[in-house]
Amino acid sequence: MADSTPTPELLAKRDALLSLLRGYGRVGVAFSGGVDSAVVACAAHLACGDNAVAVTAVSQSLAGGEREEAESLARLIGIRHQIVETREFENPQYLQNAPNRCYFCKTELYTRLEELAPTLNVDVLCNGANLDDRGDYRPGMQAAREHRVTSPLIEAGCTKADVRALAKLWGLPAWDKPATPCLSSRIAYGLEVTPERVQRVDQAEAWLRQEFGLREFRVRHEANDLARLELPASELARFLDADRRTRVAETFHGLGFKYVTLDLDGFRSGSMNAALPLYELGQSSDKVPVGG
Repeated sequence: MADSTPTPELLAKRDALLSLLRGYGRVGVAFSGGVDSAVVACAAHLACGDNAVAVTAVSQSLAGGEREEAESLARLIGIRHQIVETREFENPQYLQNAPNRCYFCKTELYTRLEELAPTLNVDVLCNGANLDDRGDYRPGMQAAREHRVTSPLIEAGCTKADVRALAKLWGLPAWDKPATPCLSSRIAYGLEVTPERVQRVDQAEAWLRQEFGLREFRVRHEANDLARLELPASELARFLDADRRTRVAETFHGLGFKYVTLDLDGFRSGSMNAALPLYELGQSSDKVPVGG
């Protein structure tokens, strides 16, 4: 799987990333098992050896199977791995599901990591943010700054494309893994995040994945128990088939959705942000142009 012809630019970024992490000393990586954190974890292991540890947060917002995938990937990388339970569902501000919900989730995560730092034997905490993340609405980045969590991919000048290329170079199976944000991100802003709602979304997505082999899609949980399916544009026509429509609707109704809709715009990562007032995005301190 390794790429035999990496570009000089990619190799320079790889070397910069390894040098940065080596300079950190003892490193803890917030490790979700996605491609970004996988690259940081792999680089940390290469640069720091036993002085690196990957930490995976587990809560009700983690999609089914993600913990097991993270454990498997950590074993493949060879990095020390720790599971930590987070308690964001005990925070009323998180449950309110305002547009800055992610801030409270990341605050909980980074607070737990800080508490564990002496036990984990680390000096620096890292996340998997890359350069492309700076152009999006990311309240969690504020939490990272407040807790002095570093972003080595940004410091090394790595874009998302660079991250995937490095993952492929290092033979990581996550190199082409679609983004898998937490289940709470599927709940419409202002609609309370509850264990029941995130479980409903998790079950619906797991069923679609198993039944139809879908990889990159979302089940958005809107108000009034409405499910909005975002599918790749190439799949839309197939799901208009009467038999398939009936199967999907019956299954979703069985999970507790009262209404099932197909979004004709197709899959868009972060589409929930379209509902945010423009001034809110424009005034956010976390929306920083990539070139800024």
